[in-house]
Amino acid sequence: MKKKPGFLEHQRQTPATRQPEERLQDYKEIYQDFGEKETQTQAHRCMDCGVPFCHNGCPLGNIIPEFNEAVHAGNWQMAYRILSSTNNFPEFTGRICPAPCEAACVLGINQDPVTIELIEKQIIEHAFEQGWVVPDIPKKRSSKKVAIVGSGPAGLAAAAQLNKVGHRVEVYERDDRIGGLIRYGIPDFKLEKHIIDRRIKLMEDAGIVFNTNTNVGVNISVQQLLDNNDALVLCGGSTVPRDLPVEGRNLKGIHFAMDFLKLTNQWVAGDQVDLITAEGKQVVVIGGGDTGADCVGTSNRHGAISVTQLELLAKPPEVRDPSTPWPLWPMQLRTSSSHEEGCDRQWAVMTKAFIGDEEGNVKAVRIVEVEWQKNAENNRPILVERPHSARDLPCDLVLLAIGFVHPQHEGMIEQLQVPLTNRGNVAATNFQTNHEKVFVAGDMHRGQSLVVWAISEGREAARTVDAYLRGGTSLLEGKDTSSWEV
Repeated sequence: MKKKPGFLEHQRQTPATRQPEERLQDYKEIYQDFGEKETQTQAHRCMDCGVPFCHNGCPLGNIIPEFNEAVHAGNWQMAYRILSSTNNFPEFTGRICPAPCEAACVLGINQDPVTIELIEKQIIEHAFEQGWVVPDIPKKRSSKKVAIVGSGPAGLAAAAQLNKVGHRVEVYERDDRIGGLIRYGIPDFKLEKHIIDRRIKLMEDAGIVFNTNTNVGVNISVQQLLDNNDALVLCGGSTVPRDLPVEGRNLKGIHFAMDFLKLTNQWVAGDQVDLITAEGKQVVVIGGGDTGADCVGTSNRHGAISVTQLELLAKPPEVRDPSTPWPLWPMQLRTSSSHEEGCDRQWAVMTKAFIGDEEGNVKAVRIVEVEWQKNAENNRPILVERPHSARDLPCDLVLLAIGFVHPQHEGMIEQLQVPLTNRGNVAATNFQTNHEKVFVAGDMHRGQSLVVWAISEGREAARTVDAYLRGGTSLLEGKDTSSWEV
């Protein structure tokens, strides 16, 4: 197979990015092309471990050493077959996944890990170029009908899997376009939307029916879906944002991150919208996660004067912290491309109040420095304010990017009367709720999480639905190796 282990010969290499001054002028993806030979070289670095921990790191259980070896050997079609056996949408995860598989890569113990996410993206894009990605039309249709509510990654994955085994699938989306979070929550500079449209067209050609502007529980009744279908799968996501109820919260100029991002994505798509603009403003983003970083990149593209991002936690170490040893997801500092474009990141600070002007507009954020200390009684971390550390940050626009609490309860969930967990998510056993015909997957089920987890949940929920409809399922758990043959 390999004459010499590639990790002894080659260093980790990733695509170059366009220069910040160039990419800030548009909303296109920032990465430059990466050649086939360069990708094969990166695949050669895979150690082909006896125990591939990358499998465990990936929520989808992607069969990583095998598709790496196929790429290294130049057998791109086999690599595509292997990859698509576990992942319905590698073009999404290959762009926006934080790559927990790479954190679990054995090579990462003492070297830079294999560029698994990059290789995944290269495989699927090569497959599209070669015409190997075609509609997955079932050979035989069943008499069963399934309604899926929500067209984010969980809903799309469930739809693809259930359609694959012959059920008649309709997807209902309350927005005007299909895609859910990946359509309106992810900026185009991370995922251009023609990538989504390309996949949706394939799914439509395979027989899946998509309905937009259809808000289940509002302009279409839940009972109608229950009466007309043999199963109903809830994939509506975790959509209620976490608020920050401090003094001055009602001032103008304070917005939830997703409202800001969605309007920008609609504007980029050519829609006429009342844009929340950062142009010419001092922007403060509260929340240090990926959504906060997306707000940073978007604000800079709007033409913000300055962008400051606040995080309640202390600044992570530059390298993996001993508290999260391999193969766990490491606690360490992560700097995104958006941060590189311009951002003042402030750590261990808490927002105390918003300060307004005479016209009711926000003009500053009052913050205080904090320390995390251990409670002497139970050894749990507690937050302690540092005396005399309060200060005001001038701002014209505040974006709240502090996560989501649970799915929207009003409407569909209340009408179905399905039970909720103590966190407000839809409760289920093996993805099936207490209502025999009703199933749930994705963030609506597990809470706010990653796109790759949503795809995994959609696939696994589809297995449960198929077994319920037919008394058994041909959708194998995790993978279908029969599709590897070329």
